[in-house]
Amino acid sequence: MTANIKERAGKSSYDAVVIGSGANGLSAGITLAASGMSVLIVEAKSTIGGACRTLPLTLPGFKHDICSSVYPLAIGSPFFRTLPLEKYGLKWIHPEFPFAHPFDDGTAVIFHRSIEKTAAFLEEDSAAYRKLFGGLNPDWDELSSVLLKPPHMLKHPFGLAHFGMKALMSARTLVERKFRGRKARALFTGVAAHSALRMEDPASAAFGLVLSIAGHCVGWPFPEGGAQGLTDALVAHFHSLGGEIVSECEVESLDDLPQSKLVLCDITPRQLLKIAGDKLPALFKQQLSRFNYGPGSFKVDWALDAPVPWKNEAVCKSGTIHIGGTMEEIASAEAQVVRGEHPERPYVLLAQTSLFDPTRAPQGKHTLWGYSHVPNGSTFDMTERMEEQIERVAPGFRKIVLQRSILPPMAMQEKNANHIGGDINGGALNLGQMFTRPNIRAIPYSTPIPGLYLCSSSTPPGGGVHGMPGWYAAQCALHNWR
Repeated sequence: MTANIKERAGKSSYDAVVIGSGANGLSAGITLAASGMSVLIVEAKSTIGGACRTLPLTLPGFKHDICSSVYPLAIGSPFFRTLPLEKYGLKWIHPEFPFAHPFDDGTAVIFHRSIEKTAAFLEEDSAAYRKLFGGLNPDWDELSSVLLKPPHMLKHPFGLAHFGMKALMSARTLVERKFRGRKARALFTGVAAHSALRMEDPASAAFGLVLSIAGHCVGWPFPEGGAQGLTDALVAHFHSLGGEIVSECEVESLDDLPQSKLVLCDITPRQLLKIAGDKLPALFKQQLSRFNYGPGSFKVDWALDAPVPWKNEAVCKSGTIHIGGTMEEIASAEAQVVRGEHPERPYVLLAQTSLFDPTRAPQGKHTLWGYSHVPNGSTFDMTERMEEQIERVAPGFRKIVLQRSILPPMAMQEKNANHIGGDINGGALNLGQMFTRPNIRAIPYSTPIPGLYLCSSSTPPGGGVHGMPGWYAAQCALHNWR
C-alpha cells in the first residue's frame, strides 16, 4: 500500500517537489534548494539512489552495485564538479588501467589514461589511434560542456565540428575507416557497445568516442564502498541545503503530493503518463506513448572465492572488462539483440571493483559485477552464456564462484522503476531520440502543465550517471518560475 506522502512530509507545502531520488532527482533537488527553495524529494523504494545503490545481493560481507558501478561521466560531470562531494565522504578509486579487452589467445588490449601508452598496444594501428584521439584534442572541460548540454542551450553547436562529424558515424564505419588490426577495432567497438545500439547504427560511434576521451582525460573510477557512496554524498549535500527526503512513498498520482509551485519528475514517459495522464493534453500523451525504450540488461553479480583467473595478468589491473571477442563478434551479438534474439556469444561488460576496493568483500574474497544486453523485457536466462564468455578468457572462473545474484530485465525494473523492460538508459539512445528526448519540444524538460517538468535520463543529454538532466531541468524550472 502506498504510504501517505502528505502525512510523511514535514510540511503541508513546498516550493518544489521532486519525484525520484536517482542521480538526476538529487541533482534537481540540489539545484532548487541551492536557489533558496524549500524542496521535498519523494522516493518509492526504502533506499535512496535509484540506479546508484549498493546492496548485499549475495553473501554476508559482499557489497554489490545493483545497476551502475563505474563512473567516467560522474567524475567528469560539469555539475557534480561544482559540488563539495568529497566533503561528504566521496572518494574516487582509480584502477591502474580504466578498462581492458581480452582475447581468447591470452592477449589483451589495455586502455591507459595515456593516449600514447594505449596506442603502443595497437601495433599497426598505433599511429592511427594517436591521430584520432590526439586530433580530437580531448580537453574534457570543453568537450563535456558541449556534449552534456541539450541542443536548445548550445550557443555554438558547430564549435566541435571536428568531433561531431566522427560522432555521427556508425561505430563500424569509423572503425573500418580508421583501423586495420583486430586489437584497435575490438577496443573501440567494446566501448561503443555500451550504447546498446547496433554497431551499424548512425551515431553509435559517439559513445565510443565520448567514453574513450573521458577515459583518457578523467579515468573510469568508482566510489569507495560502492555506488551508494556517490548517492550518500549527494544526499548529504542536499540535506545541508535544507532539503527533505521521504522514502517508501510511491507516487500513484500528482494528487498524492503536497502542494508546491514546481514538480520535477525523475521518471520516464511511461510513468509520467501513469501519474499525470488524466491532466495531460491528448496530443502530448500521444507523443509520450510513442517514446521508444531500448534493449534490456541481464545482470549477474558474483561472490567469488578468489580473483578472476584471467589468462592475461594485465587484465587484473583493469577496473572494467569488455568481453566479446572481435569487432565482428560484438557487432553480430548486438545486432541479434536489436532483432529480438539472444546471442550465443553475448557482449559482456564486467567490473572487478573489489581488486582495488577491499571494502567490497571479506578479506581474500571478491565481487564481480556484469551484464549483457538482451531484448527489452526478456525472460531468457543468460547466466550460462555470460559465464561461457568469461571462461573463454579466464578458464576456471566457475570454480571460484561462491554465489550468484541474477537480475533479469524485469527484476531490474523492479529494483528501479525507470528501467523499463531492463533498459538502463531511460530510453533508446538512437539518433532519432538522442536530441528529441522524450519528444520534440523547444524546452525538452517542460510539459503542457505549468510547473511540471521531466528531469530523468529520458531527457537530454540522456543516460549515464552525470546528473545533467536534473540540473538542466531545474534551471529551466527556476527560469520560468521567476
